[in-house]
Amino acid sequence: VQLQASGGGLVQPGGSLRLSCAASGSIFSIKDMGWYRQAPGKQRELVAVINSGGSTVYADSVKGRFTISRDNAKNTVYLQMNSLKPEDTAIYYCNAFLGSAGAQVYNYWGQGTLVTVSS
Repeated sequence: VQLQASGGGLVQPGGSLRLSCAASGSIFSIKDMGWYRQAPGKQRELVAVINSGGSTVYADSVKGRFTISRDNAKNTVYLQMNSLKPEDTAIYYCNAFLGSAGAQVYNYWGQGTLVTVSS
């Protein structure tokens, strides 16, 4: 199984970006999907997570600005980021918990995509 993230880049403060992360390979089921980020010199932190039913959780720092969504038919999770601030600059990683036919759950990480917010 692979998670392929895309959509990062350079954007001015106040701008928007949309990240995508597609899961591929031998997939039985996908449970939670989420986005984390790691800024230089800081620990990786949760940005947002969405479960298979569509319920979401956001970090306080992004509430009202970021929206997480998923397309279950495409095994893809999205992160719409609006009103971006310089402090949103980080490498963004997608994450997914996948279920197996044997009721086991496995955690996967994508490769990370860099978001830089700067004028």
